[in-house]
Amino acid sequence: MYNLGERTVPRRSWCTLTILVVCLAITALAQAPPAAKAVGTVKSVSGSAVVITTDTANETTVTFSDSSRIIRATPGQTDLKTATPIHVADIQVGDRLFARGQPGDNGSLAASSAIVMKKSDIALRQQTERDEWRRGIGGIVKQVDAATSTITIAASGKPVLVRLSPQTEIRRYAPDSVKFDDARPGTLEQIKAGDQLRARGTKNADGAEFTAQAIVSGTFRNIAGTVVSTDAANKSVTLMDLATKKPVLVKVSDGSELRKLPPTVAARIAMRLKGGAPEGAAQGSGAPSQGRPQNDAMQAQGGGSQGRNQGEAAGPSGERGLQDGGNWRGNGGPPDFQQMISRMPAISISDLNKGDTVMLVTTEGTSSSGPIAITLVAGVEPILTAAPAGAGAAMILSPWNLGGGGGEGAGDAAAQ
Repeated sequence: MYNLGERTVPRRSWCTLTILVVCLAITALAQAPPAAKAVGTVKSVSGSAVVITTDTANETTVTFSDSSRIIRATPGQTDLKTATPIHVADIQVGDRLFARGQPGDNGSLAASSAIVMKKSDIALRQQTERDEWRRGIGGIVKQVDAATSTITIAASGKPVLVRLSPQTEIRRYAPDSVKFDDARPGTLEQIKAGDQLRARGTKNADGAEFTAQAIVSGTFRNIAGTVVSTDAANKSVTLMDLATKKPVLVKVSDGSELRKLPPTVAARIAMRLKGGAPEGAAQGSGAPSQGRPQNDAMQAQGGGSQGRNQGEAAGPSGERGLQDGGNWRGNGGPPDFQQMISRMPAISISDLNKGDTVMLVTTEGTSSSGPIAITLVAGVEPILTAAPAGAGAAMILSPWNLGGGGGEGAGDAAAQ
C-alpha cells in the first residue's frame, strides 16, 4: 500500500498508474516533431530572426525565443562549457551559425539552441591553417606502410618519410572536385602509390622525415593531347589524348588554372628534359631566397612554399623562369617548374584553338562526371617532342600543390 496524502493506493493500482504515466510520456514524445538543425553563413539579422545561407546555397530563416540558448565559440573549440552566452543582437552578417530546434513552415527553424562563430575568428583560423599548410610538404606517394603508419613521398626530388599518428587528420579529395572544402575524412588504406599528397606538421632537422598533424591526398590524372574543340559557354575542352588516342572531355571550373608557355620557355624546358642545359645558361644555381606561395588558389590549403633563386622576378613575358640555368629551384633542388608555370601568362578557353598542344592535371572524375582541369598549360609542343607520349606532363606538372577553396570548411566543421 502507498500513502498519497489522505488516500491509500493499493500496490497494483500504483504500478498501473506509473505505467500509464510512462506510456503517455512516450506517446507525447512520439507525436512531437523531430529536432532539426541548420548551419550556414548569416545573411541578415532582423529582430529575433536570422537568415542564413547554407552550404548548399539555400536560404533558411532561424527564429529565436527568449528561452533560446545562444553561445559564441571559436573555430576548433571542443569544450563549449567555456563558450560565451550572447543574444540575437550580437549576431552579425558573415558569422557562421549552427542551430538546433523544431522545423517550421517553408524550411524555417525555431531554434532552441545555437552556436555562433564570428567572421573575424574564422578568417584568423583559416589564415593560420593556410600558413601551416604552406610550411608543410607535398609530393607524389611512392609507398604506403599501414603497419608503421608511414607514407613515403617524393618531394623536391628526394624521398621523405611522412609519419602519421592516431591524432593525424586524414582527408581525401573527392574524385570530381578540386576544392579542399569537398575533401572528406579518409583512411590510410585509401592512399596508394601515384597519389598526390600534402601534409602539415613538423619536419625533422635534415628534412628526411615529417610528422604530420593533417594530410590531404587525391588521385589525379596527367593528360597530354591536342585540342579538338572548345566550348566556352559550357566551360569545357575536348582533347585527343596522345596516350590513349581517344577524345577526352575536360571541364574547366572557376578554380582551374590555364597558362601558356612562351616559345623560348618551352624550348628551354624541352632542352632540360633531353638532359642538356638551356642555351646560354650559367652553370650552377644561386642561393635560394625566401619562398612564396604559387598563387592565391594554392594558398588556400597547401600552396607550396618552395625556395626561389635570387634575381628571379619574371619579366613582361614571364620568361625569366629558366634563365640562368633554370631558376625557381625548390630549396636548392631541381628546378621548380610549378612556380615557373604559375607565373606564365594566363589564358581562357577562348584562347585555345583546334590543334593546340596542351598538358593538364585533372581530377580523376567519376562515371557521371568527367575530369575537371586543375591546371592546363598550352604551348608545350617542344616539351612533348622531347618527352613523347605525355611523359613530360607528369614531370612538369607534378607533384601538384593541392589546394583551391580556401579552407572554409575548417571553421565550419567546428560548428557542426
